[in-house]
Amino acid sequence: MEPLTEKQQKIFKFIEGRLRDGTPPSQREIARHFGLAQNSVYQIVSYLKQKGYLSDVGGHRGLRLSAEYVKAVQQNKGVPLVGQVAAGGPILAEQNIEGYVDIKQLLGLSDDVFLLKVRGDSMVDEGIMDGDYVAVKPANRVENGQIAVVLLDDEATVKKVYVQKNRIALKGANRSTGYKTQYVKRGDKDIRIIGKVTGCIRTLK
Repeated sequence: MEPLTEKQQKIFKFIEGRLRDGTPPSQREIARHFGLAQNSVYQIVSYLKQKGYLSDVGGHRGLRLSAEYVKAVQQNKGVPLVGQVAAGGPILAEQNIEGYVDIKQLLGLSDDVFLLKVRGDSMVDEGIMDGDYVAVKPANRVENGQIAVVLLDDEATVKKVYVQKNRIALKGANRSTGYKTQYVKRGDKDIRIIGKVTGCIRTLK
């Protein structure tokens, strides 16, 4: 995609923000916001279309993000924000997409956080189900009782961690199955705390 001039970029960001809010602007509103003549706005919007940033579905407020721009942003930012959806039409049609939301920003995750898929049901009493994703903040130590990801002989496990004098206790949270606390003596196995669990993302099945 062609780069934008400073003025084009400012106007495009304004249009993109309005689309994200679900209120597509008219060219008259754009002109009023920037204190420009409507003819100037018409010309700038035409450039934004030519450069592949905007498309027009017709009407007084017909500006939309172009399919080319949407695809580029999707690859970099992730989750599409859908506005109005026409009955019987494809949900992710370009005219329905008003912007994109960074999933990390949406969930309030820091840049160093990563997601780990959970296997098993040993933590269901803490609301962590088989197949969920936990958000993990890297750390090599945690406070006793915190839920953490521990690497045990090259296998990652999610448990409550208790660091004791000469051993580490890994405690599950599933009263119905009666999982026993696992105790690992220092030196017996290769054990390492990978990070603290800061959240859980539920998967839909």
